[in-house]
Amino acid sequence: MSKKRRIFDIDFDLDDAAAPETKSVSNPLSEPDTQRRGPMATAIAEAAGATAERQAAEAAIRAENDALAHEYVGLKKQGLVTARIPIDQVVYTKLIRDRAGDRDDDIEELKSSIRDIGLSNPIRVEMVDGQYELIQGYRRLTAFRELNAEFPDQGFDVIPAVMNARGENNAMLYRRMVDENLVRRDVSFGELAQLAIHYGQANPAITSTADAVDELFQSASRQKRGHIRSFVRLLELVDLAHVQEVSRNMGQQLLKKLDGDAGQVAALSDTLSKHPYRTGADEVALLQAFLDQRDTKPKPAVRPSGKTTFRVSSPKGAAKCLATDGRLELRMSYDFSSMPREQLEAAVARFLADLD
Repeated sequence: MSKKRRIFDIDFDLDDAAAPETKSVSNPLSEPDTQRRGPMATAIAEAAGATAERQAAEAAIRAENDALAHEYVGLKKQGLVTARIPIDQVVYTKLIRDRAGDRDDDIEELKSSIRDIGLSNPIRVEMVDGQYELIQGYRRLTAFRELNAEFPDQGFDVIPAVMNARGENNAMLYRRMVDENLVRRDVSFGELAQLAIHYGQANPAITSTADAVDELFQSASRQKRGHIRSFVRLLELVDLAHVQEVSRNMGQQLLKKLDGDAGQVAALSDTLSKHPYRTGADEVALLQAFLDQRDTKPKPAVRPSGKTTFRVSSPKGAAKCLATDGRLELRMSYDFSSMPREQLEAAVARFLADLD
């Protein structure tokens, strides 16, 4: 039998032979193997990847929003956040204003400036129950309201405002309002005194108006606080309807005349009560007339300090007499109590009749 012939003789080099390829089972959530994975597995993997990306993006957005919120609160506390708010939503009921109710004559100048160049200094407000409580800027708000009434279609129905952070205590709010106006010359000592009185009444921890002045006007000089305290004392003595019209000198003169004199306080109060509808000029005129009045108190009569002595002889003996202002003494060695009362009274009556 013949030997079977091999058709192919293949020689393998054992050193260069590649190791048999081994494939691991891939994670269905890893990079998809389109040759070995079905459509459902591919869709699941793609959805999982998209979800992870979306969650990462949302986390980044939340972190950015938190950072922006913290930055916003910080800027708001510093008074660096402004907004344009409707003027009809601004109220001023939380704080007693340090301005009189009369219209300020300088408002016209302020209105002209706002129309020419706009409002360079926004008002300051705090959001309270859906409205904006005014903290600073009463004159600016007044100017905008008047401008809106005169020019209703020129955008004066909204006003730039600094949004104050909520929860700031009243003491700090009052100080913000006061410090803005301390540098203005047209705010009278009487108005500042009224504000100190209201501030003391609204804060139970303050036991005296002097403490109210010192706490509220910390930024003012010692001399200015002294003038404010003087007007506080004046308002405690007499009710002035237009105290903003009273000058510092007039206030000091009134206090000097009224303090410690209940009669003068009653007289001035009676005079003012007879003019319930007086204007500021009327009140100043009444106060000046009161100051010009001379002191009508009766002066005590000057009694002479001298005395007269003499002796008188009588059937009952010699009598030594001493006469002074309002007094006459008769001394002698006789018991006048032994005389009948009627006889003694008749003798004294004849004596007094002879003096006329």
